[in-house]
Amino acid sequence: MQRPSGSRCSKSEDRVRRGESIRSATRRADSERFLISRYARIYAVVRAIPAGRVATYGQVAVLAGLPGHARQVGYALHALTDDDIPWHRVINARGEISPRSDPGPEPLQRVMLESEGVVFEERGRVDLRRFGWDPS
Repeated sequence: MQRPSGSRCSKSEDRVRRGESIRSATRRADSERFLISRYARIYAVVRAIPAGRVATYGQVAVLAGLPGHARQVGYALHALTDDDIPWHRVINARGEISPRSDPGPEPLQRVMLESEGVVFEERGRVDLRRFGWDPS
């Protein structure tokens, strides 16, 4: 059955056309929906971090209902396309800006945090007791 020109098919339908089994295509689509759901929860937590405060990757994971998945927070922030999410307010558990695989955003992150009043110590760390976000 051919679709009228200009109509779009779902990702699952497209994969089936390329020879992927329906079961495999459905599993992949479910996995993508699950990942999007996780990312949405992570982004909701990050949006709630107030200016002048920071949260750790692990803290964001716990608040998003994903304890033990701090790396998932990093992956979600790396995938960001929305400028409304204050990604710069998430740092590592040592109070440092985490180095990226492709360097570049670290100086920008520091400048953005400093512009909100966050102070970095001599060793490049943020005092989490002073600037850490307490959502309770």
